[in-house]
Amino acid sequence: MKQYIGVDIGGTKCAVTLGIEDAEGFRIADKSGFATSDVHSTIDGLKGAIASVMARSGLKPSDVSGIGISCGGPLDSRTGVVMSPPNLPGWDNIPIVKILSEEFGIPAAIQNDANACALAEWRFGAGKGSRNMAFLTFGTGLGAGLVLDGKLYTGTNDNAGELGHLRLSPFGPVGYGKAGSFEGFCSGSGIRQLAQSAVKERLQMGGKVAWCPDGDLEAITAKTVALAASEGDEVALGVMRTSAEYLGIGLSILIDIINPEVIVIGSIYARNEAFFKPLMQAVIDREALPLAARVCRVVPAALGEAIGDYAALAVAASI
Repeated sequence: MKQYIGVDIGGTKCAVTLGIEDAEGFRIADKSGFATSDVHSTIDGLKGAIASVMARSGLKPSDVSGIGISCGGPLDSRTGVVMSPPNLPGWDNIPIVKILSEEFGIPAAIQNDANACALAEWRFGAGKGSRNMAFLTFGTGLGAGLVLDGKLYTGTNDNAGELGHLRLSPFGPVGYGKAGSFEGFCSGSGIRQLAQSAVKERLQMGGKVAWCPDGDLEAITAKTVALAASEGDEVALGVMRTSAEYLGIGLSILIDIINPEVIVIGSIYARNEAFFKPLMQAVIDREALPLAARVCRVVPAALGEAIGDYAALAVAASI
């Protein structure tokens, strides 16, 4: 039996989990969470939560195989330093791996959250058993992680897999600081931008949009659009269709470059697979190399809302 500690550091909340791996598989045995505050209070909170989780299970440092940390980037996974993530003010060159490993006498490691989620889906979720896998978040933004030849691939300085930054069109919604980017078309914020433009166009032509009755473009969300599309609304369907087709374009590039066995996609895709898949697949069939496309499955993420917990534990299990 092996026991791991997972540390998930987020902009609004943090969580510490205890994972146990034995002959029956992998399970989460305990969890403690708290609200993120300033950097020093948060680090103290992490130390306290780890100590509490270990104490409740009667664990000594020698009983824990590793501490895995999942955190938004930028960060340096090799030195274990967090380098000023936009959602974590004050985390400027914080050596969090050294801090926690020295505090508890347990080996520790860190990955950015997209890479950690890729590890989680590869070890425990929809990518389990594959050797070459890509994971896309498809949430508020479009993060990604790559597992190649059975190992997480992070690149020269932890910037591999930044698929959201690919420009798929000269014009379009802005994501990742770039108009027409993969993230612009395939993320919650991108779908919102597409919907705002479509609704504005309809209203200026004297039409109406049932799901935006007051013309309040700021109130539009990706969820609003998806619900309206599921009810057959023409404008919402057009927005979702655009996102699905650009998803196919982006995935075709990915398939041609890395020849994966499986592409795992979370959040918005996972909740709307029935709509996205046929439109996305039609583009892949047209654009991607047939031999590469034939061996690649595109599937929804399997870990759902628990992926943050499993992500940090997957980093620990990879030490």
